[in-house]
Amino acid sequence: MKKIFVLCLTLLSVSLLEAKVCLPKLFQSGMVLQRGKTIPVWGKADAGEAVTLRFNKKQYTTTADTEGKWRIDLPKMKAGGPFVLEVRGENEEVIEYTDVLIGDVWLCSGQSNIDVHIERVYPQYAQEVDSYENTKIRLFRVQNDTDTHGVRDDIKDTPINWKPLNKQNAWPFSAVGYFLGKRMFEKTGVPQGIIVNSWGGTPIEAWISKDSLIADYPMLVKKTEMYQSDRFVRAQMQANSAASQQWQTILNQNDPGFADLSVDDVQWPQINQENWTWHGVGSVWLRQHINIDKEHAGKPARLLLGTLFDQDITYLNGKEIGHTYYQYPPRRYDIPEGLLREGDNVIAIRFINKYGAAHFIPEKPYMLCFGEDRNSQNPMPKDIIPLGNNWKMKVGAEMPNCPSSDISLQNLPTTLYNAVLYPLAPYAINGVVWYQGESNTGNPAPYDDYLKKLMGCWRDRWQDQQIPFVIVQLANYDGRQQTGFPRPLTPQPEPMNSGWAQLREAQRIVAKADNRAELAVINDLGETVDIHPLRKKEVAERIALCFDRLIYNNKVKLSPEVVDIIITGSHVQLTLDQPVKEGELYTFEVADDNKTFHNVKAIGKGNVITLLNSAFTPTAVRYAWKDNPLQANVRSLTGIPMSSFELKLKK
Repeated sequence: MKKIFVLCLTLLSVSLLEAKVCLPKLFQSGMVLQRGKTIPVWGKADAGEAVTLRFNKKQYTTTADTEGKWRIDLPKMKAGGPFVLEVRGENEEVIEYTDVLIGDVWLCSGQSNIDVHIERVYPQYAQEVDSYENTKIRLFRVQNDTDTHGVRDDIKDTPINWKPLNKQNAWPFSAVGYFLGKRMFEKTGVPQGIIVNSWGGTPIEAWISKDSLIADYPMLVKKTEMYQSDRFVRAQMQANSAASQQWQTILNQNDPGFADLSVDDVQWPQINQENWTWHGVGSVWLRQHINIDKEHAGKPARLLLGTLFDQDITYLNGKEIGHTYYQYPPRRYDIPEGLLREGDNVIAIRFINKYGAAHFIPEKPYMLCFGEDRNSQNPMPKDIIPLGNNWKMKVGAEMPNCPSSDISLQNLPTTLYNAVLYPLAPYAINGVVWYQGESNTGNPAPYDDYLKKLMGCWRDRWQDQQIPFVIVQLANYDGRQQTGFPRPLTPQPEPMNSGWAQLREAQRIVAKADNRAELAVINDLGETVDIHPLRKKEVAERIALCFDRLIYNNKVKLSPEVVDIIITGSHVQLTLDQPVKEGELYTFEVADDNKTFHNVKAIGKGNVITLLNSAFTPTAVRYAWKDNPLQANVRSLTGIPMSSFELKLKK
């Protein structure tokens, strides 16, 4: 009898422990709650359990429903804090969140350009990042996760939980989010909460709900259902990992290595990094000798190796100084004190290539930087030694292709909506930044419909059709900048079919049709050779201007827009919503009856652009219709560029 009694007490204790009142992981000490809106607070408890919440000197109560779910909506509040939020169930100690602020909360989502960290752009803004911190700006990073089965109640634990903005906390955080929070705090003076929820390389379909896709795109939903077998996914991932490890093992066993100073490279063939590519699979070594004078010998330095495709391990005088496992990050490798010697030094790069073609990105910086300002690139350090373009080359080990079967669940439709978007609602937010599209440029045709569905299902999830969206349009970038394309890239002055321009047009059309959305045009902030341009502060400023107009002042001028078109013979006159910088304008095209586009001369004066064409009566006009429209130069008087567009003309 005593044993049964003890067992019952044990089971009761376990039951009570499992039934503790809990809140989603978004609720943490240091969080920012949205001012001026009802603030939902929700969680789980025992079915029928009373839940008490205390906040800002007031108390609220509710009862968990039959599924154990409860929710309390706090009334609208003004900005302020810090406050303490307390939640108490019937049978346990109080849950206490301290240092809670009331201000504005922004959700930043998309793929890798919203996720580019302060660490990567730091050389552009070194002095600003070093000198700025603000305890009223809080940073929250949603941990990446996927779900092929359906929506989840909560997100995974995340290493950044509402941390205050300073250099250390911002280092692994979104640069766009960082600068947006800083800019909006400067405008409003109220606390700012930045939630970043992004995943590099993901298509828009991954962020849309199943209910939004299933009627019009049933095959997309079935594609995800193919991966609902956890056993299959786990086995495939293990197989891919084992194959990759075996490939790397065989590569290392067969690569003799050429990093040491003692290696004789005199007879190696010489290549020029401006136009070199290696189409093999395996490893290839490049070596460059550099002479260091007495003044620089022994000093710490930073080696800038531009950007490389794909993996590299880099050595100086036989010692590894850095490695990068994929193509996009800039190579910035720190050289410790004492490693550089007077006289001959050797930089050795081991390229590891599983696909495509190994190559340098020539337009990036390649140099040794010395002095206290060696980590800055804006401006460049004063004391530098440029590297030469010529390298000695030798193949390390050639390999067969590494066998693999793509199992990237984050790229499947609905998986990110299920795991990392759905659980965030109904946390009150002030607006959404959507910065995505690069992964959809290969098939831009359905993007406008996808984007409308995304905005619709997110607003439905928050039960708020007025949530403002800022859509960040794709920056300029040469879409041919893919693995193995002949280098250097040449300009494309003639009219072209551009997947990047088509996707920008989809973004423009959707934003224009939605009175709670704006388009942040950044076709002047990209880089020809880098899909991750570094000028993220300027991107954040364009986003902030859009929110200024959506939320605070609808008279704010953004990107110039065409509001009227007049055809006079073969000439076209475009009237804009604002004056633009005057003079000759470039990248305008008009189409003939065969829908073939031709370059035309254009002149801007006031708010009118005149297209001068004497050959035929045009049927359509378009502007900046290129992957990388470097010559596009229509600007507002404040310097904001006009979006690319394609408009059919009425005869």
